[in-house]
Amino acid sequence: MKLAEFKKKVPHPLRPVTLILLVDEDRVLLAMKKRGFGEGWWNGVGGKVEEGETIELAAKREAYEEIAVRPTKLNQAATINFYFLDEPIEKNWNQQMHVFLCDSWAGEPKESEEMRPEWHAKSRLPIDKMWPGDRIWMPKVLAGEKVKADLAFNANKEVEEHIIY
Repeated sequence: MKLAEFKKKVPHPLRPVTLILLVDEDRVLLAMKKRGFGEGWWNGVGGKVEEGETIELAAKREAYEEIAVRPTKLNQAATINFYFLDEPIEKNWNQQMHVFLCDSWAGEPKESEEMRPEWHAKSRLPIDKMWPGDRIWMPKVLAGEKVKADLAFNANKEVEEHIIY
């Protein structure tokens, strides 16, 4: 199924989720997901927006829960719509991810039950151990571009189709 056709069937707005990329000059902090959605892949920190939360508050809460840091300044860098073409729409996997860059925070990143943080050079991301869509948008965001995109994943969680706006 093509992305345009699938989007017509999906209820909108999509479920909001957050992602923070801590940046320090030429490095970015990624975290190995140890359980749940995205297990075994490097990613930023973030997650679901709870009822009554703003997107920024959710992002800050998730950063503290996952790696024990308190972001003090967030800069929205991307809005990415993820569509899972082979998952039943009722499972609510389709989501809109709000990506923030953060260069100011309190606390030192620490491992939790869910995430193991590690610094990576922006020029040497562990792309082969990240969500396949990350290679499309993350280098652009880390280079300072504002990104809006739609990514459609197949049953193997590979990018079937993508659109950058």
